[in-house]
Amino acid sequence: MVGCRLQTQQIGIISMAIKVLKRKAVVSDPVEPAVTPPPRSTETSFLTKPKISPKSRKRDMPEGLWTKCRKCAELIFDKELDDNLKVCPKCGYHFPIGARERIHSLVETCSFEEMDAMMEAVDVLKFTGAASYEAKLSANRKKSPMLRDAVVTGIGRIGPHRVALGVMDFSFLGGSMGSVVGEKLTRLVEAATDRGIPVVIISASGGARMYEGMFSLMQMAKTCGALAYHARQRLPYISILTDPTYAGVIASFATIGDLILAEPEAEIGFAGARVIKDTTQAELPEGFQTSEFLEKHGLIDSIVSRSHMRDRLIYYLDHLTAGRKLA
Repeated sequence: MVGCRLQTQQIGIISMAIKVLKRKAVVSDPVEPAVTPPPRSTETSFLTKPKISPKSRKRDMPEGLWTKCRKCAELIFDKELDDNLKVCPKCGYHFPIGARERIHSLVETCSFEEMDAMMEAVDVLKFTGAASYEAKLSANRKKSPMLRDAVVTGIGRIGPHRVALGVMDFSFLGGSMGSVVGEKLTRLVEAATDRGIPVVIISASGGARMYEGMFSLMQMAKTCGALAYHARQRLPYISILTDPTYAGVIASFATIGDLILAEPEAEIGFAGARVIKDTTQAELPEGFQTSEFLEKHGLIDSIVSRSHMRDRLIYYLDHLTAGRKLA
C-alpha cells in the first residue's frame, strides 16, 4: 500500500512539473503582431502594357547594320548593300560611293599604282569666312583620312587594258575642283599620253572650288589642254558622270570625252534648276538635269549601272583600242 502511494505521488509531481514547463514555454515565446494584408486594388499592375516611345526603339536598334533607301524606303542590310556596290537591290538607286571603293570595283587586284598621293592644297589667298580654308581642309582630311584632296589618280588595269584612271570623291569638300584636283588630273593625262594608254575619268563634283578663286577656274583650261594633246595622239578618253556633276567640271574635262557615260538618275548640269528658272523666267522640263534626259538629247552616249560598269568599260576599250599596241 505504501509503495502504491509513493508511485502515485511521484506521477502527480511529474505531471505538475510538465504543466509548469509548458506554461513557461508559452510565456517566453513572443507573440508575433498581426500583419494587415494590403488592400486589393481593382486594377493589377502587371496587366498594364508599358508604353514604349519611338525614341527608345531607335536607340535599341544597333547602328551600322541597316540603311534605308532614299528612293523606295526599303531597309537594306549594309553588307548586302556593300556587296552590291552601294546599289539598292530593289529599285536600283545608286548611293554615293567613295573613290577608293570605286577604284576597287573597276581595276584588277593589286594593279593600281597611285600617283601624287601626298599632294595637298594650300591656302594661297588666305580665304576667310565662317571658317577658314585651312580649317575646312583639315576637317575634311580628318573626316576622310584616306583622301588628301577630292580626286585619286593612278595607273591600273581594267581587264586586259592598262589605263590612266582618275576618280573624284564628292565627300571631300563636295568634290570641288581646286589647284590640286586640276594638277593631279593634268599629270595623269600627260602620263597617259607619254605611255600611249587610254584615260578614264569618273566625275562627282559641285564645280570649281570657291576658296581658291581664279586659281580654281584656271584648272578648267589646264585639264582640257592636256586632253587635247592626248587626243592628238589618237588615244581614247572615256568620261563617266555620276551624281552629282555640276558647274566648272561639267563645263570642262567631264564633257569632252570620246565616249561619255553616266550612272542612272545622276544629277548633271551647269547651274542649279532654281538659278536657271530665275534667270530665264521660263518653265523648265521635268528632270531636265538627269542623265536620262541628257542621253535623250544627245549629251550622254550611254547610261550604265554601276554593277555593269567594269564589263562595259572593257567592251568599249576593246573597240576604241582595236589595232593599237598598248604600252
